[in-house]
Amino acid sequence: MSPLSQLVRSDLEYIDILSPYDGRLVGQVSPTSTRAIVEAVTRAQRAQAEFAFSTPAERRRLLDALASAIAQEAEPLAQLICAEVGKTIAEARNEVRRAQNTLRLSGDAATFLDGEVLHCGIVAGGANRQAVITYEPVGVVGAITPFNYPLNLLCHKLGPAIAAGNAVVAKPSPKAPLAAQRLAELAIETGFPADLFQVVHGGASQAIALARAPIDLLSFTGGPAAGLALKNAAGLIRCLMELGGNDPLFVMPDADIEAATRTVIAQRYEIAGQSCAAIKKLYLHADIHEWMLEAVVEAAKAVRHGDPLDPATQMGPVIDALAAEQVGARISAALDQGARLLLGGPGNGTMVAPTVLADVSPDCELFARETFGPVISVRRFDDAETAIAEVNAGEHGLQAGVFSNDHAVLKRFARDLHVGGVMINEGPDFRAEHVPFGGIKGSGLGREGVRIALREMSETKVVID
Repeated sequence: MSPLSQLVRSDLEYIDILSPYDGRLVGQVSPTSTRAIVEAVTRAQRAQAEFAFSTPAERRRLLDALASAIAQEAEPLAQLICAEVGKTIAEARNEVRRAQNTLRLSGDAATFLDGEVLHCGIVAGGANRQAVITYEPVGVVGAITPFNYPLNLLCHKLGPAIAAGNAVVAKPSPKAPLAAQRLAELAIETGFPADLFQVVHGGASQAIALARAPIDLLSFTGGPAAGLALKNAAGLIRCLMELGGNDPLFVMPDADIEAATRTVIAQRYEIAGQSCAAIKKLYLHADIHEWMLEAVVEAAKAVRHGDPLDPATQMGPVIDALAAEQVGARISAALDQGARLLLGGPGNGTMVAPTVLADVSPDCELFARETFGPVISVRRFDDAETAIAEVNAGEHGLQAGVFSNDHAVLKRFARDLHVGGVMINEGPDFRAEHVPFGGIKGSGLGREGVRIALREMSETKVVID
């Protein structure tokens, strides 16, 4: 079975989008044929050929208009995301807010896609020559997005792509495609040129078809196995890939334990633990291990788990029963390998309760691999060097967090951790829309974040005169 083949069958007339919470039908989309995907890319090429000559001010107006349209439809969009993903209504409203920021920041960045001029006198014959370096649109961006942030992660691809003068053909996750579809409709309603931004639907075969179509850049957010399959299918085109993380949080003896505990709960149980940079591994120094572990368990007990549409709910379901089964199997295997279950455990259907395990073996699958579910896996450590080495030995390197007030300790973590980002007195799930975001090793290729993505989605041209 291919890494992508579990996403959805491609021979269905319709894909039913079901609520992860109660199984009700939220909506339907039609899978796009391979031929139709190629045709969409061809139309995008024609639209981009004209859009490439648009001014930064024009691109900014388009993105600002789309952000304003999202603002006007903020509550319906939040309700839609809540229904199709199962994240709480508060989380969905926050995503809608962030999506607006992403687009507006992209519009702002469009006005600063500056080049530079370099003198060439360093080489023979270059004394009277200068190199003018500019950035041009790459062309058509193929964007493949996951279920967990169906609106904002698409905006993180769409915004910089449009700001750079590109066209976009997007394929959202078949588990949560409805917000993306509505975004494409809003783009047309707010004045986007025809075919500049299109959405196609489906799972494995559609993802591969888009990667193989005549796009100029592939931007993918998802798992490493699927990312490798898409990279192989894409051939020599540029690939930007955010492939998840197994992100640690370290808490030192001098840390603010109350603040660290709040961060653990907020960043592990958000979207039922289904965030790429969520705290997956909690490293507690031996001097504060018992104290903070007790605080985490008590705080986790207070997390209200249930109907995501209820404003009082703090955590909803995981995306589907298969995901819940995988999380449950990893919990059970960790217990067999000596972990202690302090709270929660394998759930019922898609409802996995907030879970805390202590004394987790670094070799068990729950700890060694990214686990998309509401499970806090705790490790005790005595010295920073050993804990850092254990994390660096893993296959991921997205982000990490460390709580301490010791400057020398913080410098050591920031210097020695093999990750794309280190958050100080903050959890690894912290992100600002304009800041570079991405990882090393199995966590991906390139970076997202509005400003750097604008450059990633541009071609560098040099004219020497």
